[in-house]
Amino acid sequence: DVAINPGNSGGPLINMRGEVVGINSQIYSRSGGFMGISFAIPIDEATRVSDQLRASGRVIRGRIGVQIDQVTKDVAESIGLGKPIGALVRAVTSGDPADKAGVEAGDIITKFDGRTIEKAGDLPRMVGSVKPGSKGTLQVFRRGAYKDLSVIVAEFEAERPRAIADKSTAKPLAVPVGALGLAVADLTDAQKRELKLKNGVRVESAEGAAARAGLREGDAILSIDNTEVTGTKQFDAVVAKLDKTKAINLLVKRGEGVTYLLIKPLR
Repeated sequence: DVAINPGNSGGPLINMRGEVVGINSQIYSRSGGFMGISFAIPIDEATRVSDQLRASGRVIRGRIGVQIDQVTKDVAESIGLGKPIGALVRAVTSGDPADKAGVEAGDIITKFDGRTIEKAGDLPRMVGSVKPGSKGTLQVFRRGAYKDLSVIVAEFEAERPRAIADKSTAKPLAVPVGALGLAVADLTDAQKRELKLKNGVRVESAEGAAARAGLREGDAILSIDNTEVTGTKQFDAVVAKLDKTKAINLLVKRGEGVTYLLIKPLR
């Protein structure tokens, strides 16, 4: 119910008791006028930044070195998480705090220091507010089970370079297209090194349900329905036992990140 007019941005947001509770930031208005939804920076965050600027002349934020994505309802249900909370780890930067703590691509980070991560954006905000060098605890959901990991938060640095693993052009013999519409091949040693993987299979072609799910040539499948994929024979055996009337989740590495893709019921 607070109107932000030209000149208000950067000014204090004051409650009925005369207390400053935020710093006016911006307004969303359909009309272009001053009626709409106003936004302000919470005073706790503004105070923390102000204190840092006075003390060191710069803002210091924490980081753990992960690329994250939102957890969708379909993904949460298919992996047994129950409800769509947490942050899906798409990639872990080698040598960074999360990597040292044992976080893996495909993990769902559900808590940081006991605080629940309701949506992906909560994680960088929580970690960013922690003093670099502090120890924290990550709760991760991995292959159907929760696990606590200890992490030491590092200082955020702008424009940090990230290693990107290129896909190999080698095309080993593929398993024929099966019930999922997939033809897969074992990863060569060279591909494993380039993709920084120990196990998995490479998608050689995707048709039907697999193609509709978004799978494409060059993807590396790391797990299927929370079962780690070690090679084509094991992959074929796991697929044969699946209940294909239910959604099937695949943890897939594509380029530098990972994501979950869902193959919808086939019949």
